[in-house]
Amino acid sequence: MSLVRLNPEETLPILQVRVADLAPRVLVAGDPARVTRIAEQLDQARQVGSNREYVSYTGKYQGELVSVVSHGVGSAGAAAAFEELCRAGVERIIRVGTAGGLKPEVIDGDMVVATAAVRADGLSARLVPIEYPAVADLDVSVALRAAAAQSGLNVHNGIVLTADNFYPSPVLPNDQPMWRDAGVIAVEMEVSGLLTVASLNGVAAGAVLAIDGNPLADADESMAGYEPFREIVDQAVAGTITSGLHALIA
Repeated sequence: MSLVRLNPEETLPILQVRVADLAPRVLVAGDPARVTRIAEQLDQARQVGSNREYVSYTGKYQGELVSVVSHGVGSAGAAAAFEELCRAGVERIIRVGTAGGLKPEVIDGDMVVATAAVRADGLSARLVPIEYPAVADLDVSVALRAAAAQSGLNVHNGIVLTADNFYPSPVLPNDQPMWRDAGVIAVEMEVSGLLTVASLNGVAAGAVLAIDGNPLADADESMAGYEPFREIVDQAVAGTITSGLHALIA
């Protein structure tokens, strides 16, 4: 296990955040703009770091100190942020993000609580053998399920696929139908990296995702019709933020 812990006065080299400025519990999201949106829901929020795609805020939610950090797109860059958060000594990390549904019943505007992730990313296998499972912390998953149930939205719980490619290959076969048939309910790009890094560092982690499309719905599976900026998706994103914040302090 990694379990490297830094001095509170040190500055994390990638996040460019002083360790002492981070709260013990952290919400992470890919989009820096979404992190700013989340920070607006905190009391006494202040920006504590900004470097490349990594933007960080710390404030209070319902009286509890929390931080919000953006991690960008893809497991490799995101895992650098996750590793630094673990080295800073955080206790809980929850990802709020978007995903594509794989099951027909997992549709736009739904939410998914990820209980585990298929490690089809290129990063996690360089940290630990592929036989090692990427599993969400049980207490975090239970807290996310309870919070999501209060959203009024349709919520699914299950395994997600983490893959590095957003658009399909023009030459290789698409393996998403196989994962769908194996019971995987959604696809995204960072959860397996989070769950693997967190587990190796003894940090509790989980994820709740807003569904913004279904890559298997189009006849050619080309993603040509992908359009995430719709009201139904934004409502689900809002649901993930509220659920993530509640579960973070549960």
